[in-house]
Amino acid sequence: MQDKYYELTIKLDNAFVDIIADYILNLYDEGVELGEDQIIVRSESDLTFVKDALVSLSDSLETPVTMTYQLEEKENVDWIKTYQDSVQPIEAGKFYIFPSWYEEKEDFINIKIDPALAFGSGHHATTFSCLEAISTYVKAEKSVIDVGCGSGILGLASKKLGAKIALCDTDPLSVESCKENFVLNDESYDALWEGSIDKAENSYDVVIANIIADVLRFIAKDLKTAVKENGYLILSGILDKKEDLVKESFKDLKLEKRTLKDEWVTLVYKKEING
Repeated sequence: MQDKYYELTIKLDNAFVDIIADYILNLYDEGVELGEDQIIVRSESDLTFVKDALVSLSDSLETPVTMTYQLEEKENVDWIKTYQDSVQPIEAGKFYIFPSWYEEKEDFINIKIDPALAFGSGHHATTFSCLEAISTYVKAEKSVIDVGCGSGILGLASKKLGAKIALCDTDPLSVESCKENFVLNDESYDALWEGSIDKAENSYDVVIANIIADVLRFIAKDLKTAVKENGYLILSGILDKKEDLVKESFKDLKLEKRTLKDEWVTLVYKKEING
């Protein structure tokens, strides 16, 4: 172990922590810690490249995300263990999400996710609300697709309820992370591909898309096509100020349930048979 390590602290509006962390994990996928109004990245290599990439990203956005940066060189305590100690398991619906250095919990469906290596550990409001919705709407033997699967946590939750599961993500790192987490949980999927819902060859009883509002609107037609009649569509990743725009794109479906957690909205729709 080296004598020194680097720590980059990014301060930003809490509403953007999830999205910016996702971007960082495309650049560097270990030692990323999410907190209230901040993201901390740790490495034994200089992290200036992460800071520079975030500055470029912010400058390229139509509405820039205000971020401040502090890059420090520190004495190399065992920062991986320090990080692991900071990650707590959570209960969401029927599920107990825990890192591998914790024990399983009785009376819950256990899902093992190591957030140091994969994004999407259940702590963010959107993931939490999706897990609650899955607890209600996903049944054994039903077909489910997780669109924008990230770490695969939502697909894993559906699989552990006995569903037949397909997953997709446009990010190749997410596809690999998903594969690793299914292995970690001794589970299998029916299909997994790099790309989006437009590549789906089947329709599904439940379609889950925890992405962001603008992408949900962009792929709305494909999402609705992928849902079987009398099936359900679980949408999340929606900031409350974008909720009405998303609802406009899905107004031909029946809204079954709306959940607001922090600033994030989750919508569950039913595709009813016409006539």
